[in-house]
Amino acid sequence: MPAPVSDSSPSGALVLSSSVDREVVYPIRHEVKPPIARLSISWARGNSFRVSIFKQQCGDNSAGSDDGEVGGQVLEVKIRNGDTEISAAEFRRIAYGSVSPFALLQSRKNMVLGLSKMSMGLSQFNPDGWEYIAEYSKDVSSILGNPKALPSSAIEDPLEILKKVEEPTCLKAAWELMDVFYADKQSHWWLNERLVDWLAEYDSVLSTTQSTIHSKLVNFQKELDDLQVVEDNPSYWDVISSALAVGWQEIVVKMLRLHGSYQLDQLSNRETENGLVEAVALLVSKMPRMRPELDSGRLGECFKTKPDFTKAWEKWRSQITKLDGSAFWVHCAHVQTREGLRNMLQIILGNVESLSGATCNWMELYISQLLYVRPFTMGLESMYNLAERCMQLKKASNTDRLMRLMIGILGESTEVVLAECSRGFGPWMVTHAMELLTEESDQVEVLLHEELYDLGGISIEELHRLVYAQVLCSHAFTWQIAPIYLTSCAKQGIGFLETLLYNQPVQHNGMLLKNLEICRLYELDDLSSNIMKIAGVYHWKHGRKGCGVFWLRKARDEVRLNKIALQLFDSVGKSISDESFKQWEGLIELLGSESKNTGGLEFLHKYRDFKKSLHQVHHKGKTTGVVQSAVDSLIALMKNPSTPQRFWLPILNDSLKLIDWHEGPLLNVEQTNLLLNKLQELSMARLRPDFVESDLSPLALSSIRLALAKNLGRAFLEG
Repeated sequence: MPAPVSDSSPSGALVLSSSVDREVVYPIRHEVKPPIARLSISWARGNSFRVSIFKQQCGDNSAGSDDGEVGGQVLEVKIRNGDTEISAAEFRRIAYGSVSPFALLQSRKNMVLGLSKMSMGLSQFNPDGWEYIAEYSKDVSSILGNPKALPSSAIEDPLEILKKVEEPTCLKAAWELMDVFYADKQSHWWLNERLVDWLAEYDSVLSTTQSTIHSKLVNFQKELDDLQVVEDNPSYWDVISSALAVGWQEIVVKMLRLHGSYQLDQLSNRETENGLVEAVALLVSKMPRMRPELDSGRLGECFKTKPDFTKAWEKWRSQITKLDGSAFWVHCAHVQTREGLRNMLQIILGNVESLSGATCNWMELYISQLLYVRPFTMGLESMYNLAERCMQLKKASNTDRLMRLMIGILGESTEVVLAECSRGFGPWMVTHAMELLTEESDQVEVLLHEELYDLGGISIEELHRLVYAQVLCSHAFTWQIAPIYLTSCAKQGIGFLETLLYNQPVQHNGMLLKNLEICRLYELDDLSSNIMKIAGVYHWKHGRKGCGVFWLRKARDEVRLNKIALQLFDSVGKSISDESFKQWEGLIELLGSESKNTGGLEFLHKYRDFKKSLHQVHHKGKTTGVVQSAVDSLIALMKNPSTPQRFWLPILNDSLKLIDWHEGPLLNVEQTNLLLNKLQELSMARLRPDFVESDLSPLALSSIRLALAKNLGRAFLEG
């Protein structure tokens, strides 16, 4: 539960505690002077708390208070989640980088699923599906980063025990641990050696929560420069024994060569001692390793088959036993050297007490037992039993997330593995690590994909993907990749995606185009149309009418376009001489001229054509074709039932020049009667209470009647 802010100073802390984890303290710096009356805590955007701090009102003393004194303050506290050693920018890099491997794997899975459903007589279309998983795991691992050597001197320092490399992250260590057990099926025959390599690379990560061999090496490295005779220092033999226990032969041999008996001025006096040191160093460097190969600079002899390894192992152990029982130890005068070397031999021979003393935690003890006590251990069940015995000797730490994950893996408990991934490393880890588990067994497949009533009918896999997608959606820089994960969720993914896209602002064209592109990629045509409608209405209401009409036309929203057309009627019913003609003409042009437009849109398009024809008659002379086109536009407009009554009189008034054409009648008897009937209907319509009177002067109606009567007479005579 959150704890209150301190009253004694302008600072405080928000304390989050649970029954499982230790308390996490988040410092709060505020400017509110005590006494503090009230504290309000609520969720803010993303993974943050909004903390409101209110100062106690002094009542009568308010007049005497300082004007600059703060009466309250609102702060945002970012809650750490998952791996706190990874910055927000680094998380975004990982999130974007892992999209491509995830999408490729889903595409391959869908392809395999589709082909397996075809009538091909195959029960299992893709027997080598683990290869896809292995490739996916390697791609994600490369995104998490590889340790890079830090700049160092060109001349190798003989006193440098540990190479200077970038500190690995706990997230990378966890992913590599999952890869060892689940993804890389080809390395299962040398799983013990894979664990030795993993500990060598990531033991430093464990150092953040507990004592490790790596931390002992780091501390000894700091002391080494000040040591005159290293073999007299107990830490020297302790560190060598610890490195040997977990299979770091290169470090062991290098440290043994620092022994004082290798000094040229002491070789003659300490010949036996030096021989024993060199014999142990040689045996350590020749240790049999059941693995395909070793990297450059690594020590040991590799064997790819179990019979060859067993033969070499027995021969090597017999040499160790022979050296341990040699009489040369009596002639070794240096006590620390004699005891240190013999302890090393006991470690190689698998003495449990020596191994336990040389290691710092149960995981290091576990690795040492796999190396020297049970090198032929195969299968997770036997490995878990061994791990339990090691945890009895070295109490397991509940604070280290890597160790908890290791226990879950060895215990073959998929639920525990998923829980530890989520608890210790956050939604990204559990979402992507689930892909490694799907090829493990049919039981795991059912567990991950079974639709559960308690989860609203979705599977565990979909649940974690939805949670991770929501994490991505909470940040402006990562929401764009959330659709990749949402579309992989069969039940609720599309619904979440629609909500996500509906919530994106439409006022910026770049953002709008990005939303529409997402809709196009996932064939969400209805959603795309709705987003364009929203954008059109938004721009229209905010005065960007051309932009609004453009998006409504793209959405084919005839209903709203007709409503817009009705709003334009007040603007278009003016005289041809009005300077606003070009303004509304362009807007009508945007409304489109498709034949399927009805109602107000159809009228506006015909009215636009009519205005253009009149404009040409007034400015381009008396060309017969131009005049006849204007007459045809007039008749078409007056015949069209979509032309509103309130525009009849303004249209006829603008057409007076055509009706009373001085060179002769342009309208025949039938056309003239049509226009007279329209005037008669208009006179009858004036009796209705909802009639809208035009802005024309009373003389306009008389002028129109006179022009029509004159044209009718001339048309009779010519007929």
